[in-house]
This record gives sequence, structure tokens and C-alpha cells, in this order.
Amino acid sequence: MPPHRSRNLSAEPLQGFVLVGFQGGPETQALLFATFLALYVVTVLGNLTMIVVITLDAHLHSPMYLFLRSLSFLDLCYSSVIAPNALANFFSSSKAISFAGCATQLFFFSTLGTSEGFLLAVMAYDRFMAICSPLRYPVTMSPSACARLVLGTYCGGLFNSIMQTSFTFTLPFCASHRIDHFFCDIPALLQLACANTALNQLVMFGICGFFIVGTAAVIIISYGYIIVTILKMPSGSGRHKVFSTCGSHMTAVSLFYGTVFVMYVQPGAVESMEQGKVVSVFYTLVIPMLNPLIYSLRNKDVQAALRRLGQRHTAR
Repeated sequence: MPPHRSRNLSAEPLQGFVLVGFQGGPETQALLFATFLALYVVTVLGNLTMIVVITLDAHLHSPMYLFLRSLSFLDLCYSSVIAPNALANFFSSSKAISFAGCATQLFFFSTLGTSEGFLLAVMAYDRFMAICSPLRYPVTMSPSACARLVLGTYCGGLFNSIMQTSFTFTLPFCASHRIDHFFCDIPALLQLACANTALNQLVMFGICGFFIVGTAAVIIISYGYIIVTILKMPSGSGRHKVFSTCGSHMTAVSLFYGTVFVMYVQPGAVESMEQGKVVSVFYTLVIPMLNPLIYSLRNKDVQAALRRLGQRHTAR
């Protein structure tokens, strides 16, 4: 049994936890607060802009952009589950979060994060159908089919979240209730358990491994067919346009899956909390901030929609 669990094995019911957050004095905390605030503000503005533009511009009412709007919604909610509480705790003396609040945060964080992973796989499948089977695309990716696919991403997220949250919060926690993290995440919570957490770690690695392997397989196979189809295109401009669109998606996929793998599938991740905090900042704040920039800066359709929206607003 690890030394930090042997000090007190009392499994008393806890009323709440303390989120330790990042180490450092007032100046460090102020700098971190400013960084988190800037990341969160850009995240909110960027994703809200994408949602509004795609909703208002009829030229963007295609499956690809409807999925992109769903991605922006998930990123907005995903970061909002973590950032406001983290910002408040930088200058809080107690840094407390209730037991129910911690469970709720983990539930929504897991639901939204897993749903985003499934949605990225759906977006890859959408590009595969659009490029490799353009004649079947309108039927295969009909509005009802798109709605079912988006609903399926949320169902997958809910399943993972229910499993992870229930397994984690049925553990007996030690009297030391200080979570060595800036939000309620599974690896940090497992450090506080008085019981053997081997089953919990197995469930976490198993579900996350299945989730990553399954969705990554869909993405890799889809893009394998896409690359073969692109190379057969006679037009160089056509190849460039398709590569540009798919490049944005592959950038988002690489960022998301890379950080998730490091945090939840890499052996020993639950023991390296300092590394975990840095990685967590990346996938809870940096990636949701980058996604709107990745898709808008490299997408001429979104740029044109932004110009039309600006011109419409100016004309008024």
C-alpha cells in the first residue's frame, strides 16, 4: 500500500474535498489566473462565434458544419465545467468543493470529453462519405442520420461517464480529502481511496483504451480511403482543397487523442499528478480554444460566412 494512504485509513463519509491546484505564491497564482482567464475568454468567444455563424449562415447548413457546430458546443460546455471553478479557486482560501459538486463535475467532464472523441470519429466518417462516395453522401448523411450520429456520441459519452463516476465515487475515501489537482479527475481521486483501486484503474484503462482504439480505427480507416481517393484526383486544386479541409480535422484529432492517451492510457499516468496537471490544462482549455481557430483560419467557407455576417451587421 502506498505510503500516502497508510497515514489514516479511516473511511469516514466525506462532506467535500479540497482542490489543491497549482503550487506557488500569490504572484504565481495571479499569473495562472490571468492565463486561465485569457484561455477561457478566447474559448468562449471562439466557440460561440462558430455556433452563431454556422446557425445563421444558410451556406453552412451541411453535415460537416453541423458536426462542427456540435464540436464547438461540446468545447464550450467542456471548458465551462472546469474553468470557472478553477478561476475562483486561485484566490480562494478554502479551495473547497462539495462531494456532490465533485461527482457532478467529473460526470459532466467525462460525458462531454468522451462525446467529443466520438464526434471526431463521426466527422472523419462524414469526410470519408463526402469524398469517397459523393453520390451516396446525400442519402447516407441525411439530416435524420446526422441527428442520430450526434445523439449516439452523447449516448457513448453518458455510458462512459456513468461507469467511471459510479466506480470512482463508490470507493471509500481516506480522511485526507485534498485532491492534488485543479478539478475532480479520476487519477487524482484514486489517490485518496482507502481501498484497492486496481479494479478502478483497470476499468479506466479498459474503457479509455477501447474508446481510443475504436474511434481511432474509424478515423485511420476513413482517412486511409480519403488519401487514396485524393491521390487519384486529376485536379491539383481539388486535391489542395480536400487536403486543407481534412488537415484541419486531423490537427484537431491529433491534439485531442494525444493528450487523452498521455493522461489516461499511458502506464503510470495516475502516479504522475504534476505532469497530469499540465496535460489537463492542455485538453481542458487549450484544445477547446484552438479548435475554432483551426477550423476557421484554414476554412474559406467559414471565413466567407464571417464576412457575410459582418457585412450584414454593418448594413444595418
